[in-house]
Amino acid sequence: MQAIMLAAGMGRRLGKYTGENTKCMLRVGGRTLLERAVEALKQAGISKLILVVGYQAANLKKSVAEHIQGIEIEYVENPDFATTNNIYSLWLAREQLAADDTILLESDLIFEPGLIRSLVQHPAPDLATVARYEQWMEGTVTLLDGQDRIVEFLEKKNFAFSQAGNYFKTVNIYKFSREFSRRHYLPFLEAYIAAYGQNEYYEQVLKAIAHLAHSGLKAFKLSGEKWYEIDDSQDLDIAETLFAEGEQQLARYQQRYGGYWRFSGLLDFCYLVNPFFPPPALQEKLKYFFESLVTQYPSGLRVQAICASRMFNVDESEIVVGNGAAELIQALGRRTRGTVAMSVPAFNEYFRCFPDTKFHRVEASQFGYGLSKDGLLQAAEEVETLVLVNPDNPSGALLDRNDLLDVVAYCDQRGKRVIVDESFMDFADPERGCSLLNSAWLREFRNLVVIKSISKTYGVPGLRLGILASGDPELLAGVRRDLPVWNINSLAEYFLQIFPAFRSRYEESCERVRGERARLQRELGQIPFLKTFPSQANYFLCEVTARFSATDLARILLSKHSILIKDLTGKDGFERGQFIRIAIRNGADNDQLIAALRQANRGA
Repeated sequence: MQAIMLAAGMGRRLGKYTGENTKCMLRVGGRTLLERAVEALKQAGISKLILVVGYQAANLKKSVAEHIQGIEIEYVENPDFATTNNIYSLWLAREQLAADDTILLESDLIFEPGLIRSLVQHPAPDLATVARYEQWMEGTVTLLDGQDRIVEFLEKKNFAFSQAGNYFKTVNIYKFSREFSRRHYLPFLEAYIAAYGQNEYYEQVLKAIAHLAHSGLKAFKLSGEKWYEIDDSQDLDIAETLFAEGEQQLARYQQRYGGYWRFSGLLDFCYLVNPFFPPPALQEKLKYFFESLVTQYPSGLRVQAICASRMFNVDESEIVVGNGAAELIQALGRRTRGTVAMSVPAFNEYFRCFPDTKFHRVEASQFGYGLSKDGLLQAAEEVETLVLVNPDNPSGALLDRNDLLDVVAYCDQRGKRVIVDESFMDFADPERGCSLLNSAWLREFRNLVVIKSISKTYGVPGLRLGILASGDPELLAGVRRDLPVWNINSLAEYFLQIFPAFRSRYEESCERVRGERARLQRELGQIPFLKTFPSQANYFLCEVTARFSATDLARILLSKHSILIKDLTGKDGFERGQFIRIAIRNGADNDQLIAALRQANRGA
C-alpha cells in the first residue's frame, strides 16, 4: 500500500504562515504537518508517499531532503496550482493512484498517528474517514446507511441543520483499493473534469460514485480520535492547543479562558456554570426568536434595568446590567480610591480592575481558607472599602446570614463602602445563605454595593450577563456613564425578559446542584491524595496532599482523560501547599472525574 498527499495549494487564508511554504510545512508543536503525516504512514507500514506539489515546491523538496527519512518519496508536479483545484492535482497522479492500494490525504490535516494504522487494518477495502458532525466543523458531510455505507456526500449549500444529528463530516483521509480506483474513481474523475473543468474538488467525484449501489465505499467512523483541518490562523491556533504536549498542553488550554466547545470531548471542570439550567423550554424559546434577536438592536441601559428589576425584585433605579459581572467590576473599580480590604486568595478581577487602590489582605489561610467575621471586621477598621465575595471564590466558604449582616452594618455605620459579590449565593443552603439583592437592604445600607454574575449561576456564560445593585444613586449614575448605551446583546436582554416564567425551574436547578455537591463531596473524600474543603458554592477547593503536585494532577487529567480542572499554582494566597478547584457538573460528568482520580491514585 502507498499514500498520496495533495500538497500543491497556496493556502492563501493562512496568510503569513504560508508565505514561503505550502500548508504541509506548517509547524504544530515543533513538527511540520508533513513530518507528522509521514510518521503516521510509517507506523502503518506504508513505505511510499507520492507528493503532488506546486506552490513553493522547491522549498518543500528541500525540507523533505533534510528532514524526511525512512520512506520513499515520489513527486508529481502541478504547474497550474494557482488556477486549478485539488481535483486536477489528483488527476495528475492518476497513474500512481491506479498502481496500488492507496491512502489519500490532504496536506492541511493534523491527526493522531494511530489513525492511519487503524484505517489500513480495517477489513473494508474502500473507506472514507468521517467524524460525527459537531458545531465547529465546516465543509462536506456524509449520510450513512445502517451498514456504514456512504449514500450521500452533501456540500455546504445542501446542509440542513435540522438533519445535523445524522451527518458525518469527511476528514479527508481515504483508503482506496486499486480496483476501486480503476473501476470507479478514475473513470468518474476523467468524466467530471471533462464536464466541469479543473477548478473543482475531488470529493465531487465521490458524491457521484456514492449513488452507485455497487461502489462499496464505506465510512471509517472516528470514535474520539483527535484531528483538525487547518485552513486559517484560527484553525492553526486550535490545532496547536489540541496537539500540544507536556507542559504546553495545560498552559495553552488555560490561556484560552473558555471557548472549549471547540474541543470535542473536553470536560470543563475549570469554569463555574450551573449544569442544570437553563431548561430545554427556555433554550427553545431563545432559538425560536433567534432571527429577530440577532438582526435587531438591543434596548439601552434603562430598559435593561427594568428587565433586571423584575428578575431580582429590586427597583429599576437601583440596578445596572453589565456585559458580565467583569464589566461592572471594572466600572466600579474606576470609581474606587484609597484602601481596600479583601480576603485572599480571591477572584482576580477585583485586583485587576481596582488599579488606583491599596489592598489590605485578609489571609484566608489563617482561617482554614474560610471567611472570618472577626478577621473582616478587623480589616474593615483600617480601610475605606471592604470587598466580600460570598460564597468565596475559590474556596466556596460562606459567611452566614447573621455574620454577613453584622459586617455590612458595621461598614455602613462607619461610612465605609462594602461590596458584596454574591455570584454563587443561590447555591448556598437556604438556612445559611442570605442574598442582599432586595430594595429593603439596599435602602437600609446606602454604602452597600451588590455584584452578581448571571452567567455562572444561571448557566448562560455565553450571554455575558451580570448586575450591580446599590442604594447610592450617585454611584449608580457614575457606573452608567462608564457603560456603552448597548453593552449587552439582544439574546441576553431577552433572557432577562423571559426568566421570571422559569423561576421555579431555576430554583429546582439550584437544589439539584446542592444535592450533587453533597454527593461529589462524599466521593472526593474517598480520594486519598485530596483534602476537600466544605463549600456552599458549585465548586470545591481541594488540597493535593500526596502523590502529585497540583500542576501534575491537572496535566494527567487533561492528557489522559480530557478533563480540565483549575490549577491554583501561582495564585496569590496559595504560596504554601498544592491546591486545585473543581467545578460541580452533572452526575455523569462528576462520575467520570471521580473515576479518573481513582485511576490516577492507582498510578494508571
